[in-house]
Amino acid sequence: MTGTGTGTHAMIDLYYWPTPNGWKPAILLEELGIPYTVKPVDIRRGDQFTREFLSVCPNNKIPAIVDHAPHGGGAPIAVFESGAILLYLSEKYGRFCPIAAREKYQVLQWVFWQVSGLGPTAGQVHHFREYANEPIPYAIERFTNEINRLYGVLDARLAGRDYIAAEYSIADIACWTWCRLWRHHGQELEDFPNLARWLSRIGERPAVQKGFRLGNELREGRPTMTEEARAVLLGQRAAQR
Repeated sequence: MTGTGTGTHAMIDLYYWPTPNGWKPAILLEELGIPYTVKPVDIRRGDQFTREFLSVCPNNKIPAIVDHAPHGGGAPIAVFESGAILLYLSEKYGRFCPIAAREKYQVLQWVFWQVSGLGPTAGQVHHFREYANEPIPYAIERFTNEINRLYGVLDARLAGRDYIAAEYSIADIACWTWCRLWRHHGQELEDFPNLARWLSRIGERPAVQKGFRLGNELREGRPTMTEEARAVLLGQRAAQR
């Protein structure tokens, strides 16, 4: 499976599954127009624990990339963690993250906000609201309230703005992939009008649409959370790895 580009040899391997974190580098690669090869990692059946994938990502989580043509030459560079991948690609190709310190750190602080707060909280909300074997009211309330607070932080930031920073950036990509799942987070968009307008604006970008749809066919015909997938995704411990 290959991604968009000029038809030249793909320099980037994208180890991927269609999830919010997986969508981030897919969208950025589409925005950059860089040829890339998709290496599907079916997290429902445990592909993330294969020797090949662990050699790229020791944390056995998608996404990851391998750049076969890094700046300065030399051996391929492997990068894991979605935020690190966004930063690596934006710096390599000089787009979607400014160079000047003031503007750069406006972007990066929101990327770090997403990877440290928004994403993990959204994951817990989704888990306790939809995947837990039995409802745990305290956990549901705790994480639903916290994601509501985080939505409010982003909504306030977007007041009078088209984008999170001065221009469209990796901060928008990082946050959009999680906020578009607001229904699963128990939120209502009418409570966050600035965020709602931003979600629509970002979602209209052709590269965002293409990256978001990447690999949809990989999940067709099979439920997301079978008992087998539940054991793989939710039951792993260090010794099993």
